[in-house]
Amino acid sequence: MLRVLVIDDELFAREELIELLEQTQKVDVIDQAGNAIQGIKKINTLKPDVVFLDIHMPQVTGIELLSMLDPDTMPIVVFITAYDQYALQAFEDNAFDYLLKPIDPQRLNKTVCRLKKLFEKKHPKVDFSAITPSRIEQVPCSGHNRIMLIPVDDIEVAYSDISGVHIQTKEHTATSQLTLKVLEEKTQLMRCHRQYLVSPKTIREIKLLEQGLAEIITQSGHQAPVSRRYLKILKEKLGFN
Repeated sequence: MLRVLVIDDELFAREELIELLEQTQKVDVIDQAGNAIQGIKKINTLKPDVVFLDIHMPQVTGIELLSMLDPDTMPIVVFITAYDQYALQAFEDNAFDYLLKPIDPQRLNKTVCRLKKLFEKKHPKVDFSAITPSRIEQVPCSGHNRIMLIPVDDIEVAYSDISGVHIQTKEHTATSQLTLKVLEEKTQLMRCHRQYLVSPKTIREIKLLEQGLAEIITQSGHQAPVSRRYLKILKEKLGFN
């Protein structure tokens, strides 16, 4: 069975859709999320085959959620919404399918049958770049028993380790479900090391070390290593000779 995740901020609409999906007996609803921030985490953790995604959600919309996912590992997405003005745009830009609320059971069954046929052949790659923002303005993070939306302009350093991707601002360090690859492609953060990104506007100094290595010190005193591979590229981007 196809493994399905449902993301919708409306509880009753979410529960109704899950019930209708289960009635088809063709998919396995593995989990649900009440907002995009929870949804990103569950997509990255559970790796569903298909996501039924509400477009109109507070704080982070469904479209913005898509822009925060790695396109190489993105599941198939079926949009769900009560706002039919999105339909034409979604279809023209290669969305797999589009369902209007309230969900019609027969229409949903047709969508599920199409999904099964699609996966029986080959898992396709769907390009959502035409409808997703080219830049991310805020990064969903968790830390200190809370969920935060950190403005990209506040970020000084982003780095990854065994426990995940961490975001450092002047005052806080938090954990994000976004990958360094997405942050590098969708923000002004620059790669300085395989596991580090840095905001060029917050660099206070670059210390040159032995063996072609270096270290960045930010305005707030955060440190980020610079590998030999990225030192030359970094200096060129910053206009250093």
